[in-house]
Amino acid sequence: MKWASVKFSELFRVKHGYAFKSKFFDSSGEFVLLTPGSFHEQGGYRDQGEKTKYFTGDIPNAFLLNEGDLLVAMTEQAPGLLGSSAWIPESNRFLHNQRLGRIVDIDERRLDKRFLYYLFNTAGVRGQIAGSASGTKVRHTAPERIGRVEVKLPPIQAQQSIAATLTAYDDLMENNRRRMELLEESVRLLYREWFVHLRFPGHEHTRLTHGIPKGWNRKTAYDAVDILSGGTPKTTNPDFWDGEIPFYTPKDAVDGIWVMSCERTITEAGLKKCNSRLFQKETIFISARGTVGKLNMAQRPMAMSQSCYALVGKDHVSQSFLFSAMQEAVEALRQHAVGAVFDAIIMDTFKRISLLVPEARMVRLFDDLARPIFGQLENLALHNQKLRAARDLLLPRLMSGEIAV
Repeated sequence: MKWASVKFSELFRVKHGYAFKSKFFDSSGEFVLLTPGSFHEQGGYRDQGEKTKYFTGDIPNAFLLNEGDLLVAMTEQAPGLLGSSAWIPESNRFLHNQRLGRIVDIDERRLDKRFLYYLFNTAGVRGQIAGSASGTKVRHTAPERIGRVEVKLPPIQAQQSIAATLTAYDDLMENNRRRMELLEESVRLLYREWFVHLRFPGHEHTRLTHGIPKGWNRKTAYDAVDILSGGTPKTTNPDFWDGEIPFYTPKDAVDGIWVMSCERTITEAGLKKCNSRLFQKETIFISARGTVGKLNMAQRPMAMSQSCYALVGKDHVSQSFLFSAMQEAVEALRQHAVGAVFDAIIMDTFKRISLLVPEARMVRLFDDLARPIFGQLENLALHNQKLRAARDLLLPRLMSGEIAV
């Protein structure tokens, strides 16, 4: 069956958001103020963590969103975000901000809402939105421009089948993500129980000296860890780029433990011509600029830019213990930071980070429990990577009719 050509303006309307007053912006609160940064480039809602904006003023009810509302980013806050769509995950918590468009008045006889979500995230639709955008440094679109986008629309039953197929992949990835959150939290709680609250195995029979068990030491991260620097090959030399070596920068920081891949790669020649070494699997990266203090563990050998540090434990300090210890220490440092204190990490910052280093036997006991969890997290991350690749391969073929469902 031939698919009909149709303009978005015939199928739905895009509603502008509200200009919430900046004097009521806060770093915490009941209501989350969405921005284009709340969208993943490939589509979907993105929790911005510590960068989340909250609104504490009076809220017009018409701009308080419900679970299942579909929004589209109308400002390109970062490359690739223009035209990205996302579902609202929860009612009565998220606010419809002015740089976002809410999809309303859908003709449900002709258009499936889930199908539209995936349609927004195809190259054809994104290209049309980008092509009509205005602005030089920051590009913008508008409801009427989105309305001029033209697509080939299959019958409603085919839309529903296509959306169901793609949703199955997304649901599997979301289930894996939730499992990963629980596993990561279990490691954090284990570390805190043993090394913050000092309720480690055998603590009842252990004597404390100056507040720490015998045989343990309180050290700075500067003394307990090998802190290694990175570097960037000349960006003007094409021989140094697009090789096989992942090149980690703060832009590649992920919310989980393992970083699987990087936006850019370098060649062997590029590695030889920069100050970065090839850091082995399980090296810990900490971002020093940009999203400061973000911790990731390399899932494969990687190079690293000068905007990060690479951390490797000395002596009996294992990588799984070090990751957990640094996670706890950085969070404490961030909570006590004032003004620009935590705008960047320099070598002296590690001299202010205090780590409690247990005796080797206790680190081994922790590893016996933590390392299998790190392994499960790696497997789940790899599974999600494969699911995402399969979905991204299917999406354009299903949406174009190349593959029938």
